[in-house]
Amino acid sequence: MADPFVRPDVRAFLDYLAGLGRPAGHEVGPEGARQMMVASRHAFDAPMRDIAVIRDIAGPVPLRLYDAREDRAPGPLLAFIHGGGWVIGGIETHEPLCIDLAIELDLPVVAVDYRLAPEHPFPAAFEDSLGAVRWIAGGAPELSRTATSLFLAGDSAGGNLAAVVSAALRDEPAAVPVAGQWLIYPAADPCVRYPSYDQFNEGFLLTKASMDWFEESYAGPRGDWRYSPLLAGVERLPPTFVLTAGLDPIREQGRAYAARCAEAGIETIYWEAPGTIHGFIILRKVLP
Repeated sequence: MADPFVRPDVRAFLDYLAGLGRPAGHEVGPEGARQMMVASRHAFDAPMRDIAVIRDIAGPVPLRLYDAREDRAPGPLLAFIHGGGWVIGGIETHEPLCIDLAIELDLPVVAVDYRLAPEHPFPAAFEDSLGAVRWIAGGAPELSRTATSLFLAGDSAGGNLAAVVSAALRDEPAAVPVAGQWLIYPAADPCVRYPSYDQFNEGFLLTKASMDWFEESYAGPRGDWRYSPLLAGVERLPPTFVLTAGLDPIREQGRAYAARCAEAGIETIYWEAPGTIHGFIILRKVLP
């Protein structure tokens, strides 16, 4: 197999990380890994921009609202579910991204802070995410934003959760419709080992050891669609945008999901970012 294309800035970043000699997240335990991800955000992601509204919301789980407008008429709203292998990550790790989405899309964005494994294994993250999205769709006064439709977005494990929440709301709709889903390098078919898993599971940030740790911590049962989105079927899903990374061990999970959607007649956009790694969307200071 020919060597894969690696962007020069990606190679420099991977070499820098290798030279640090720091322990991997799975070697320091959940709390240590969570602190490392917060530190990574401050070191490697784009700085926070000024925005008109940042407000914590007391919903069924902790939520945070971002909006470039102080006041807004009823309209679409984007719910963002963070990644981190169901074990790490949170509102803080993805805050610069959520702010940029709210500004660039001119939409209110609500970040969902679901319970983390291993303290809260499957299906806690799914139940929290689904409950939060239903609550948002119901027009809770605490939100001060009335959604007429929802877009569901998430990265990695958050892409997994966005996809299964989308499937759940297809089968039992919320108060307002899901207008689209944006799945960013999603764990869309975690029960299958595609070729990209073996090709990129060492030396490209997301490793076999870390993926094993995430999966064991979350303990999602094989054969359960709430863990593996493709098992829910893709028929009647909303328009779907799948974004993957060329050097990602779970790249082909996203490819398979997008292909299945296209085959089913779902309006689908698939884009693969060449030469870059899993996690790039929150590494924007070093990987623009």
